[in-house]
Amino acid sequence: MRRKVCAGSLPRWLAMGSLVLSLAWGCAAMGPSNPSDLPVGVVDPQRILAETVKGKRLSDTLNAFMKDRQTLVELEQKELRKLESELMAQSTVLSQEARDRKEEQFREKMAGYQQKVADLNREVQEKQRELQNEFRLQVQKVVTDVAAERGLGLVLEYGVNSGTLFYEAGLDISTDVIQALDQGSREVSTP
Repeated sequence: MRRKVCAGSLPRWLAMGSLVLSLAWGCAAMGPSNPSDLPVGVVDPQRILAETVKGKRLSDTLNAFMKDRQTLVELEQKELRKLESELMAQSTVLSQEARDRKEEQFREKMAGYQQKVADLNREVQEKQRELQNEFRLQVQKVVTDVAAERGLGLVLEYGVNSGTLFYEAGLDISTDVIQALDQGSREVSTP
């Protein structure tokens, strides 16, 4: 069975095919012709955290925050131990009713303590997330700047659970990122 082709549909079909081919060639020309031609860099966020002024400040701030919360927990623990030892010392001389009241007070204090510990832990985790997110955004901006300066098309993270199992040492831009972050810290801190 032969198909009848209209004179007007053939050029439209050819034009559409040409458009698709030119788009495909254009897209291919935009990216590297070989995946190994893609310039890649690697950063180690743990190293950046440990070696930058801002990273050290973040760690110090978080440690001070946790220390304050730990002090509160230790004061509560001390009070609970004191109540427990009083209860044990008085348990032989108290009536059953008085002992039951003291035990109930102790249980209520213990429940309050456990709730306070859970609240403080949540507070510490929220503060840690907040500080880390703020730091991560600063690092991300610097990594973007360093990558642009070096003409990198991709920057991978190296570290635990990062997915990067191996890289050549020459791809590591962590030192440049650390220097740029510290340079930014000096510019901000100097009046």
